[in-house]
Amino acid sequence: MANNLLAVSNLSVHFGGVVALSNVDFSLKPLELCCIIGPNGAGKSTFFKCLTGQIVPTTGDVVLADSSIVKMSPHLIARKSLGIKTQVPNVFEGLSVRENIRLSLERSFSGKQLAHRFEEVISTAGITADLSERVDNLSHGQRQLIELAMIVGPKPSLMLLDEPAAGLSKAESTHLANTIRELASSSAIIVVEHDMDFIKMIAERIVVFNRGKVLMDDLPSVVLNDETVKNVYLGKDRT
Repeated sequence: MANNLLAVSNLSVHFGGVVALSNVDFSLKPLELCCIIGPNGAGKSTFFKCLTGQIVPTTGDVVLADSSIVKMSPHLIARKSLGIKTQVPNVFEGLSVRENIRLSLERSFSGKQLAHRFEEVISTAGITADLSERVDNLSHGQRQLIELAMIVGPKPSLMLLDEPAAGLSKAESTHLANTIRELASSSAIIVVEHDMDFIKMIAERIVVFNRGKVLMDDLPSVVLNDETVKNVYLGKDRT
């Protein structure tokens, strides 16, 4: 798996007699944008948690930037140039928009560099909220963008986005899709998502999980027209 930023090999997760993942192989190159889909219970969330250190796999390995991370704690994995966006926006409720974003930048930048990066991140994420407003007073869509700005700020080499379009309006989803496509020019991105309209807007590659295994890994035009994928996930009447 040379030249890969992320390499997953023979990954399996067993919860007692339940097999959540079975011998999953997966790789991602630098600056690659990959979307992961699948029905409920397919193993997507378990896979995501293995990448972020929330679950230690029963067998197999996860190599990020040439070093194994399977036994590393989540906070140490997060420091390996990895940005993680959870399903529910993970922001500091009692702080302002400005304070949330500055906190995300202070480990990597200071002084004029921090101020410059702050302005870049605000523009990239498309944040229009009052920067002095507490984030707990904002809409779900704005909170999603603020968390994205916090993730993007330190310039991670890989971003993991778990259902980033959940709860967004059509206009907000379109804006987010445009933002993710722009971010893919400077970072590898994995998106786990159920919203197929959103997937169609951003996908360059789609990996389909089913029953803990990789069912298919191909271009969107191939995956979304595959009869097996339609049967297990999309439904025969959808493309």
